[in-house]
Amino acid sequence: MESLLRNISIPNFFNRVDRLEGKAMNLSQAKLNTSYIVKDIKTNDEEIKNFLFTLGCYEGESVTIVSVLAEIYVISVKDARYSIDKDLAEAILI
Repeated sequence: MESLLRNISIPNFFNRVDRLEGKAMNLSQAKLNTSYIVKDIKTNDEEIKNFLFTLGCYEGESVTIVSVLAEIYVISVKDARYSIDKDLAEAILI
Protein backbone atom coordinates (compact mmCIF):
# COMPACT_ATOMS: atom_id res chain seq x y z
CA MET A 1 0.00 0.00 0.00
CA GLU A 2 2.81 2.46 0.87
CA SER A 3 4.60 1.86 -2.41
CA LEU A 4 1.35 2.49 -4.26
CA LEU A 5 0.89 5.83 -2.49
CA ARG A 6 4.45 6.91 -3.26
CA ASN A 7 3.84 6.44 -6.98
CA ILE A 8 0.71 8.58 -7.08
CA SER A 9 1.44 12.09 -8.25
CA ILE A 10 -0.85 14.63 -6.64
CA PRO A 11 -0.53 18.20 -7.90
CA ASN A 12 0.54 20.58 -5.20
CA PHE A 13 -1.89 23.46 -5.59
CA PHE A 14 -0.09 25.54 -2.99
CA ASN A 15 3.17 25.60 -4.95
CA ARG A 16 1.72 26.44 -8.36
CA VAL A 17 3.85 28.63 -10.56
CA ASP A 18 1.68 31.74 -10.14
CA ARG A 19 4.82 33.81 -9.89
CA LEU A 20 6.00 32.83 -13.38
CA GLU A 21 9.14 31.07 -12.15
CA GLY A 22 10.16 33.71 -9.62
CA LYS A 23 9.13 36.74 -11.66
CA ALA A 24 6.45 38.96 -10.19
CA MET A 25 3.17 38.82 -12.01
CA ASN A 26 1.08 41.83 -12.82
CA LEU A 27 -2.46 42.57 -11.72
CA SER A 28 -3.95 41.57 -15.08
CA GLN A 29 -2.85 37.98 -14.31
CA ALA A 30 -4.41 37.89 -10.85
CA LYS A 31 -7.45 35.92 -9.73
CA LEU A 32 -10.75 37.57 -8.86
CA ASN A 33 -11.53 38.27 -5.22
CA THR A 34 -8.02 37.41 -4.05
CA SER A 35 -6.03 39.96 -2.10
CA TYR A 36 -2.51 40.72 -3.35
CA ILE A 37 0.24 43.01 -2.10
CA VAL A 38 1.60 45.53 -4.60
CA LYS A 39 5.30 44.82 -5.11
CA ASP A 40 6.05 47.64 -7.56
CA ILE A 41 4.61 49.92 -10.21
CA LYS A 42 6.42 49.14 -13.46
CA THR A 43 6.14 52.05 -15.88
CA ASN A 44 8.34 54.77 -17.26
CA ASP A 45 5.42 57.22 -17.22
CA GLU A 46 5.60 59.32 -14.07
CA GLU A 47 2.01 60.47 -14.62
CA ILE A 48 0.74 56.86 -14.35
CA LYS A 49 2.74 56.32 -11.15
CA ASN A 50 1.32 59.51 -9.65
CA PHE A 51 -2.23 58.58 -10.68
CA LEU A 52 -1.99 55.14 -9.08
CA PHE A 53 -0.45 56.72 -5.98
CA THR A 54 -3.44 59.06 -5.64
CA LEU A 55 -5.70 55.98 -5.72
CA GLY A 56 -3.69 54.49 -2.87
CA CYS A 57 -2.13 51.86 -5.10
CA TYR A 58 1.56 51.79 -4.23
CA GLU A 59 4.19 49.35 -2.98
CA GLY A 60 3.12 47.46 0.13
CA GLU A 61 -0.59 48.21 -0.27
CA SER A 62 -3.23 45.49 -0.63
CA VAL A 63 -5.22 45.33 -3.89
CA THR A 64 -8.06 43.03 -4.99
CA ILE A 65 -9.67 42.56 -8.40
CA VAL A 66 -13.43 42.70 -7.90
CA SER A 67 -14.42 42.12 -11.54
CA VAL A 68 -13.14 42.17 -15.11
CA LEU A 69 -15.24 43.06 -18.14
CA ALA A 70 -13.86 43.84 -21.60
CA GLU A 71 -10.36 44.58 -20.30
CA ILE A 72 -11.70 46.97 -17.64
CA TYR A 73 -10.68 45.95 -14.13
CA VAL A 74 -12.63 46.99 -11.07
CA ILE A 75 -10.16 46.94 -8.20
CA SER A 76 -10.52 47.48 -4.48
CA VAL A 77 -7.82 49.53 -2.78
CA LYS A 78 -8.15 50.91 0.76
CA ASP A 79 -11.89 50.17 0.96
CA ALA A 80 -12.59 52.04 -2.29
CA ARG A 81 -13.33 50.69 -5.77
CA TYR A 82 -11.83 52.00 -8.98
CA SER A 83 -12.05 51.08 -12.66
CA ILE A 84 -8.73 50.81 -14.46
CA ASP A 85 -7.84 49.64 -17.96
CA LYS A 86 -5.61 46.71 -18.82
CA ASP A 87 -2.54 48.92 -19.34
CA LEU A 88 -2.76 50.17 -15.75
CA ALA A 89 -3.40 46.66 -14.46
CA GLU A 90 -0.27 45.44 -16.25
CA ALA A 91 1.80 48.20 -14.65
CA ILE A 92 0.90 47.00 -11.14
CA LEU A 93 3.25 44.18 -10.11
CA ILE A 94 2.02 41.84 -7.39
